[in-house]
Amino acid sequence: MAGKTALVFGATGLVGNLLLEELAKTNTYSKVKIFVRQKTGISLPGVEEIVTDFSVPETISNDIQGDDLYICLGTTIKKAGSVVNMEKIDRDLPVTIARTAKNNGVKGLAVVSSIGAAEGSKNYYLRIKGEMEKEIQKLDFERNFIVRPSMLLGNRKERRTGEIIGKVFMKTVEPVLAGKLKKFRAIHGRDVAKAMIGLLNGTPGNRIIESDELHQIAKTY
Repeated sequence: MAGKTALVFGATGLVGNLLLEELAKTNTYSKVKIFVRQKTGISLPGVEEIVTDFSVPETISNDIQGDDLYICLGTTIKKAGSVVNMEKIDRDLPVTIARTAKNNGVKGLAVVSSIGAAEGSKNYYLRIKGEMEKEIQKLDFERNFIVRPSMLLGNRKERRTGEIIGKVFMKTVEPVLAGKLKKFRAIHGRDVAKAMIGLLNGTPGNRIIESDELHQIAKTY
């Protein structure tokens, strides 16, 4: 597998940043192309940084070429400013990137969604993620994996008050989350990253992976 090229969108976020660290540890990829809005200062072996204006994704279509595509894009309503803008970032942009990659011959895709995602949800966040999933699943990649992490653990560059409160709550209720409820247990961003790499270098398929299964895959990676 040596000599493969990985494409990463969302490299500055929690999961994306940890994904870069994990990719740097493997000998699976000789090159990692990260697509960012501004220079990051990230310095890792084999990493190529491509600065772009995501509002016009067509300008980077020729750069979206490689073997495996990792999409870790996401925002908050506070940063997006409106549900409409959130739809553009969390739904439309991942689908456009994935479709371009498929047309360019990329074989594998792993994209971060959310636990509870459903296109018919009354919750705008879960609806947006569900709509993104529906379009992603239509794309005929050899390996097409949608990962649905629960509450993410790890250090973010930005402070999210709601998430901090959620983490405290999860520590309280986690002991009772067993059986079918295990997928609601919090998961570290690094485990999500490890699982994504493992999935794209494993058995071909088109699947949605819930948070508890991500835990298990990360252990074997």
